[in-house]
Amino acid sequence: MTTDAADAWKLWHEQRVEKVSAPYGPLALTATHWVEDHPEGRLPDIPGTWVADGEGVVLTAVEAAGLRVDGRPFAGEVRLAADLGPVAEARVALGEKRLVVLVREGVWGVRVYDPGSAARRAFEGIEATPYDDRWSVPGRFTRYDDTRTVRVGNADGRERGLALAGELAFTLDGQELTLRVAQQGDGLLWAVFADATSGDTSFRFRFLYPAAPDAEGRTTVDFNRAQLPPCALADHFICPFPPPGNTLDVAVEAGERVVSGR
Repeated sequence: MTTDAADAWKLWHEQRVEKVSAPYGPLALTATHWVEDHPEGRLPDIPGTWVADGEGVVLTAVEAAGLRVDGRPFAGEVRLAADLGPVAEARVALGEKRLVVLVREGVWGVRVYDPGSAARRAFEGIEATPYDDRWSVPGRFTRYDDTRTVRVGNADGRERGLALAGELAFTLDGQELTLRVAQQGDGLLWAVFADATSGDTSFRFRFLYPAAPDAEGRTTVDFNRAQLPPCALADHFICPFPPPGNTLDVAVEAGERVVSGR
């Protein structure tokens, strides 16, 4: 273990705890409503009517409903696109709650974030294994000729497409392993994986975000920074399960394991 790496991990862990426990962090999510499941436009415990029209969600409400749009009391009709910014800056608010519009594979929904959520009140931290440099190894990313989309189950019981950019190869505990990974707009890789600890001493699957590979595909696979998926923090996220090939037969006893207080 190197002191610099261990100190950097400790800071990362502290920042993760701060981020997830923020007023509008993942612990604040109390509901995800799919508009198509409510053809009359009435979402549970949310005033107004919410109707998807293909290009967004049309919200209609009277001022007495108590909704605010763009910081002002709202009455009338407005079309809402997906909220892509921070939850705290979502266009629609109901008191301290934020109502976040989202779309997945053409299906529109509304999420409710409440700083007073039970999960946020009960949160006592994230159990994580202290840094150990044996879990940080060199990796090499090989891009597919074309993005491959596989259908995988999601935490809400539905199946959705997961776009994969390539494979990440590395050696861990003497075993040559690979993970099928996505790649984000900033170049960061994203792996959804399970291992021999999943569902036992760690959550049933985790996320890993290796740094953007260099021109030769080189990056670092650091399982010390394996993260709990959002659905480990709140039940209303729709996290994808690991795609075929991403369940490792080694015990990755590193990174975030479970949420304390749940």
